[in-house]
Amino acid sequence: MKWNLRLAAANRGIWKASELQRMLAERGVVISAGKMSGLWSGQPNAVKLDELDVICVVLGCGVEELLLPEPERVADSTPAADGQTVAVGQPRAVTPRPRTGRSLPPR
Repeated sequence: MKWNLRLAAANRGIWKASELQRMLAERGVVISAGKMSGLWSGQPNAVKLDELDVICVVLGCGVEELLLPEPERVADSTPAADGQTVAVGQPRAVTPRPRTGRSLPPR
């Protein structure tokens, strides 16, 4: 996904991160200067869903304008080494370990 906050803000006449930071604070979301820098630069570490809601309200946009899919960046899947693939949620074959009655010492 590509984070598109800066362009979405510019489309609404917001040109400075500090201006958006002030607008968010007026709505109850206080964001540190470091986190705001990450949001504004396009490389956020994390965005909470409640923060995302407020950003959308302040900018008057939807999530689809802030998060742009980039399917071409998704790596192709590689088949399993043994040639058998297991779907997520499907049980896998389990190989039982021999029980000798004794455990191995710690390494």
